[in-house]
Amino acid sequence: MNIFKCWTAVLIAVLLLPNVAASADSAKEAYENGKACVVKQDYDGAIPALTEAIRLDPTNANAYLNRGIALNGKGEYDRAIMDCNQALTLDPNNPSAYGNRGIAWGKKGKYDEAIADFNQSLRLNSKCAEVYCNRGNVWMEKGDYRKAVADISQAIRLLDPSDTTTAAKLYESRGNVFSSKGEYDKAITDYNRSVRLNPNDAAAYYNRATMRSNKNEYDKAVADYNQALRLNPKCAEAYYNRGYTWIHKGDYGKAVTDFTESLRLNPNDADAYYNRGLAYFKNGDKAKAEEDYAQAKKLGYTEKKN
Repeated sequence: MNIFKCWTAVLIAVLLLPNVAASADSAKEAYENGKACVVKQDYDGAIPALTEAIRLDPTNANAYLNRGIALNGKGEYDRAIMDCNQALTLDPNNPSAYGNRGIAWGKKGKYDEAIADFNQSLRLNSKCAEVYCNRGNVWMEKGDYRKAVADISQAIRLLDPSDTTTAAKLYESRGNVFSSKGEYDKAITDYNRSVRLNPNDAAAYYNRATMRSNKNEYDKAVADYNQALRLNPKCAEAYYNRGYTWIHKGDYGKAVTDFTESLRLNPNDADAYYNRGLAYFKNGDKAKAEEDYAQAKKLGYTEKKN
């Protein structure tokens, strides 16, 4: 809508100011290039293109909004908030600007500010599944699991059924809430739905494995950790948790192997040193166990995991 208005104004002015039309063409091209980069999650490409679009047309609210999305994607939350602020100055009723500013607040741990922005976004557009999901995630961070489940469930109801990738993420998010509530069976049900819709999501397998381990279903947990690591072989947490599962199964040699790989990826993990030491100890290698216990203590380990 903002682009259409901009082009209408240029068409009126073109008879007297042809250079303005050329500038508008350049601004539109830069904006479209930047927006395409945002869609592809090429944030490094998006930011300079959108900055150029803003230089050429500082009245384009959507250019600020999309640059804010890119900055959110890069973890530059303060700058993202500034861009969303400017987008709202130019277009005070833009629900996406409130929604994306809410994401930045949430990432900064400013949960009340995030909720306020998500509320305003939904007042302007009550059918946006993504905003319900994001608000649900913030409710989870605040420990209000009832509201979190309600919001993510509403997101699932609103979502286009053909958007299976987003649906998988929504079920995964709701599964995370059930996990936080200790409702492992409900969590597993949602993770099952997630992996059916997107069988290439390592995080869903990882999360389901954790629930199965909590239920003492160690063989199923190992199978899920295996799949998570096939999809994401650089996940230190998956090696760590699979190693802990091997300890429960009594296979201490495999536990040592997994903790060692976890430490290769994350060499400052005191818990991994401690638990590798435990695996060494149970496997009869007390000398290596003591070395790992000492390194764990050096890194700040103070108490055992349950």
